[in-house]
Amino acid sequence: MDEEILFSLLEKKNIKELRPILVAMNPADIAQFLSEVKEEELPLIFRLLPKDLAAETFVEMDSDMQEMLITGFSDRELKLIIDELFLDDTVDIIEEMPANVVRRILNQSDPATRTAINEILKYPEDSAGSIMTIEYVNLKKDMTVKEAFARIRATGVDKETIYTCYVTDENRYLLGMVTVKTMLLNDYETKIGDIMETNVIYIDTLTDKEEVANQFNKYNFLAMPVVDKECRLVGIITIDDALDVITEEATEDISKIAAVIPNDKPYLKTSIWRIWLSRAPWLLILMLSATVTGIIITKYESALAVSITLTACIPMLTGTGGNAGSQASATVIRGIALGEIEFSDIFKVIWKEIRVSVLLGITLAVACFGKLMAVDQLFRVENGYFIAAVICITMAVTVAIAKFVGAILPLIAKKCKLDPAVVASPFISTIVDALSLMVYCNIAIAILSPLGAM
Repeated sequence: MDEEILFSLLEKKNIKELRPILVAMNPADIAQFLSEVKEEELPLIFRLLPKDLAAETFVEMDSDMQEMLITGFSDRELKLIIDELFLDDTVDIIEEMPANVVRRILNQSDPATRTAINEILKYPEDSAGSIMTIEYVNLKKDMTVKEAFARIRATGVDKETIYTCYVTDENRYLLGMVTVKTMLLNDYETKIGDIMETNVIYIDTLTDKEEVANQFNKYNFLAMPVVDKECRLVGIITIDDALDVITEEATEDISKIAAVIPNDKPYLKTSIWRIWLSRAPWLLILMLSATVTGIIITKYESALAVSITLTACIPMLTGTGGNAGSQASATVIRGIALGEIEFSDIFKVIWKEIRVSVLLGITLAVACFGKLMAVDQLFRVENGYFIAAVICITMAVTVAIAKFVGAILPLIAKKCKLDPAVVASPFISTIVDALSLMVYCNIAIAILSPLGAM
């Protein structure tokens, strides 16, 4: 639906035509539309939605809009929304709200829901327990397919998913799982215990949620059971929650790679002070670390003074080294995130990157030599070919150093239980800059000194 039509109807206050259009829209699209209307119009439009659609739309909104609506809701309206939400969505909303809003939400929840919410909130923020829901379909192994379908019809309306059902005993121990497809393809009198899958892949409540997302990616699950230490089923995680985790982790890693403290708020809704705070510490650290390169340049000033071209090529060498290191680190970080690379693979990674760096080093050195001859015209300069040799050899060595550093730093960080993304681009560039300058100056001294050029 064209948003211009919606805004036109809203401007004319044509509620009669606006409501059926909104009701036919997807909740995510409605949330997008509501994010662009005036604050005073938001409650009015939201109240046009049926309660189930209103609840789904509410989940899609950002935390600022949710807080604005909750503040304007009556207790009855708030209870209607809370009753329609899945438990994990309610928990997500509570974690984003200030204390006074949280109290209102809990006050409008029934005792069983409040207990469940408090249990989930006890789990660590990055754990599987913090993103699971207790709204799942559980069956017994001695049920028939017909009885199972009857249970799904009776309880499924309040469950997050009914396609994947879990089989437990009277003590909630996880015995197996069965899909609706499997049940549909069997006779009504077939026992669930005879058709259930007993080799169930599950996760512990304390498993890191990033690992949970990787499991979904690996096995292509729609849902995954969550068990406690005694292997009792306590909840499930569905694919939509896993996708949220993947998006969140990717955003966080991108921020860290760019030397910015992660921020969960949209850019346009983030204050300039919050942006300043997220960027300033990293820039200060990197500025101070960059003084190392200044010290090295000062120390080898006489070697670089031989030719203005030697000094002019420093940005090209350091920039190439930083880019080469970032390429290697990004590849390795991705492999770590997907579970493809472990610390035990460090020598395989180093050997592969060494071979890659040889090929890249030769390619860039040849291209650099052509550039020095054609653009800088070093063939006209005294000892020009030797100066070009210094720059091209350094180029090849810099690429090799950068690939080595970029490959091993994320693995070492992971081994030390640090986030590999933290040691990515900024720190790698700083380390490679210092090492490449030292190599550059020493190669210049080694090649040019015997010629009397220094």
